[in-house]
Amino acid sequence: MSVGPVEYIAIGFPGNKFSGDIIPAIQKLQEAGTIRVLDLVIISKDREGKVTAVELSDASPEQAALFAVLGIESKHLLGRDDIEDIGGALDPNTTAGLMIWENVWAAKFAASLRAADGILIANGRIPAPLIEEALAQPVG
Repeated sequence: MSVGPVEYIAIGFPGNKFSGDIIPAIQKLQEAGTIRVLDLVIISKDREGKVTAVELSDASPEQAALFAVLGIESKHLLGRDDIEDIGGALDPNTTAGLMIWENVWAAKFAASLRAADGILIANGRIPAPLIEEALAQPVG
Protein backbone atom coordinates (compact mmCIF):
# COMPACT_ATOMS: atom_id res chain seq x y z
CA MET A 1 0.00 0.00 0.00
CA SER A 2 1.43 3.33 -1.06
CA VAL A 3 0.86 6.14 1.42
CA GLY A 4 1.15 9.81 0.64
CA PRO A 5 2.85 12.28 2.96
CA VAL A 6 1.29 12.37 6.41
CA GLU A 7 0.88 15.58 8.38
CA TYR A 8 -0.60 16.70 11.65
CA ILE A 9 -2.25 19.88 12.81
CA ALA A 10 -3.43 21.18 16.16
CA ILE A 11 -6.00 23.96 16.03
CA GLY A 12 -6.98 25.77 19.20
CA PHE A 13 -10.40 27.17 20.01
CA PRO A 14 -10.16 29.72 22.85
CA GLY A 15 -13.02 29.73 25.29
CA ASN A 16 -13.49 26.00 24.67
CA LYS A 17 -15.68 26.97 21.70
CA PHE A 18 -15.09 23.93 19.49
CA SER A 19 -18.38 23.54 17.64
CA GLY A 20 -17.50 21.23 14.79
CA ASP A 21 -18.07 23.92 12.17
CA ILE A 22 -14.85 22.86 10.40
CA ILE A 23 -16.05 19.27 9.88
CA PRO A 24 -17.84 19.96 6.55
CA ALA A 25 -14.65 21.47 5.07
CA ILE A 26 -12.63 18.42 6.15
CA GLN A 27 -15.34 16.16 4.76
CA LYS A 28 -15.18 17.90 1.36
CA LEU A 29 -11.40 17.43 1.22
CA GLN A 30 -11.86 13.72 1.91
CA GLU A 31 -14.66 13.34 -0.64
CA ALA A 32 -12.45 15.02 -3.26
CA GLY A 33 -9.66 12.52 -2.56
CA THR A 34 -7.33 15.26 -1.37
CA ILE A 35 -6.83 13.96 2.17
CA ARG A 36 -7.69 10.97 4.35
CA VAL A 37 -8.04 11.64 8.07
CA LEU A 38 -6.16 8.94 9.95
CA ASP A 39 -6.77 9.99 13.55
CA LEU A 40 -8.36 12.79 15.50
CA VAL A 41 -8.38 13.71 19.19
CA ILE A 42 -10.17 16.58 20.92
CA ILE A 43 -8.07 18.02 23.77
CA SER A 44 -9.38 20.52 26.31
CA LYS A 45 -7.81 22.49 29.11
CA ASP A 46 -10.19 23.90 31.71
CA ARG A 47 -9.81 27.16 33.66
CA GLU A 48 -7.80 25.39 36.36
CA GLY A 49 -5.38 23.88 33.83
CA LYS A 50 -6.68 20.29 33.88
CA VAL A 51 -6.21 18.63 30.49
CA THR A 52 -8.66 16.06 29.15
CA ALA A 53 -8.74 14.30 25.82
CA VAL A 54 -11.48 12.53 23.91
CA GLU A 55 -10.43 9.99 21.33
CA LEU A 56 -13.01 8.95 18.77
CA SER A 57 -13.36 5.52 20.35
CA ASP A 58 -14.30 7.22 23.65
CA ALA A 59 -16.53 9.93 22.23
CA SER A 60 -20.01 10.59 23.54
CA PRO A 61 -22.86 9.74 21.18
CA GLU A 62 -23.16 13.46 20.28
CA GLN A 63 -19.44 13.77 19.54
CA ALA A 64 -19.38 10.48 17.65
CA ALA A 65 -22.26 11.66 15.46
CA LEU A 66 -20.43 14.91 14.72
CA PHE A 67 -17.31 13.10 13.49
CA ALA A 68 -19.03 10.09 11.90
CA VAL A 69 -19.30 11.89 8.55
CA LEU A 70 -15.49 11.78 8.32
CA GLY A 71 -15.43 7.96 8.39
CA ILE A 72 -12.24 7.88 10.44
CA GLU A 73 -11.00 4.40 11.16
CA SER A 74 -8.80 5.47 14.07
CA LYS A 75 -5.59 3.49 14.25
CA HIS A 76 -4.60 5.29 17.46
CA LEU A 77 -1.69 6.99 15.76
CA LEU A 78 -1.95 9.84 18.25
CA GLY A 79 -0.59 8.77 21.61
CA ARG A 80 -0.49 9.97 25.18
CA ASP A 81 2.72 11.97 24.50
CA ASP A 82 1.04 13.87 21.65
CA ILE A 83 -1.94 14.67 23.83
CA GLU A 84 0.28 15.81 26.71
CA ASP A 85 2.39 18.00 24.41
CA ILE A 86 -0.60 19.78 22.91
CA GLY A 87 -2.50 19.89 26.20
CA GLY A 88 0.51 21.47 27.91
CA ALA A 89 0.77 24.12 25.22
CA LEU A 90 -2.90 25.12 25.42
CA ASP A 91 -3.97 28.20 27.31
CA PRO A 92 -6.51 27.56 30.06
CA ASN A 93 -10.11 27.39 28.83
CA THR A 94 -9.10 26.26 25.35
CA THR A 95 -10.02 23.24 23.24
CA ALA A 96 -7.89 21.89 20.40
CA GLY A 97 -8.51 19.48 17.60
CA LEU A 98 -5.39 17.37 16.93
CA MET A 99 -5.59 15.61 13.59
CA ILE A 100 -3.32 13.39 11.50
CA TRP A 101 -4.07 13.10 7.79
CA GLU A 102 -2.59 11.58 4.67
CA ASN A 103 -2.16 13.78 1.63
CA VAL A 104 -3.81 11.29 -0.72
CA TRP A 105 -3.25 13.59 -3.70
CA ALA A 106 0.51 13.05 -3.32
CA ALA A 107 0.58 9.26 -2.83
CA LYS A 108 1.53 8.42 -6.44
CA PHE A 109 4.16 11.17 -6.48
CA ALA A 110 5.62 9.89 -3.18
CA ALA A 111 5.67 6.32 -4.53
CA SER A 112 7.50 7.48 -7.67
CA LEU A 113 10.10 9.27 -5.55
CA ARG A 114 10.69 6.14 -3.46
CA ALA A 115 10.92 3.99 -6.60
CA ALA A 116 13.53 6.40 -7.98
CA ASP A 117 15.50 6.19 -4.69
CA GLY A 118 14.70 9.83 -4.00
CA ILE A 119 15.07 11.09 -0.45
CA LEU A 120 13.39 14.04 1.17
CA ILE A 121 15.94 16.77 1.89
CA ALA A 122 13.67 19.55 3.08
CA ASN A 123 10.00 20.18 3.64
CA GLY A 124 8.15 23.11 5.15
CA ARG A 125 5.28 25.51 4.97
CA ILE A 126 5.22 29.18 4.14
CA PRO A 127 2.48 31.10 5.96
CA ALA A 128 -0.35 32.07 3.59
CA PRO A 129 -0.29 35.78 4.60
CA LEU A 130 3.36 36.02 3.45
CA ILE A 131 2.54 34.52 0.05
CA GLU A 132 -0.57 36.69 -0.33
CA GLU A 133 1.54 39.78 0.42
CA ALA A 134 4.25 38.74 -2.03
CA LEU A 135 1.74 38.02 -4.79
CA ALA A 136 0.11 41.40 -4.25
CA GLN A 137 3.40 43.24 -4.89
CA PRO A 138 3.93 44.65 -8.38
CA VAL A 139 6.51 42.79 -10.43
CA GLY A 140 9.52 44.66 -11.58
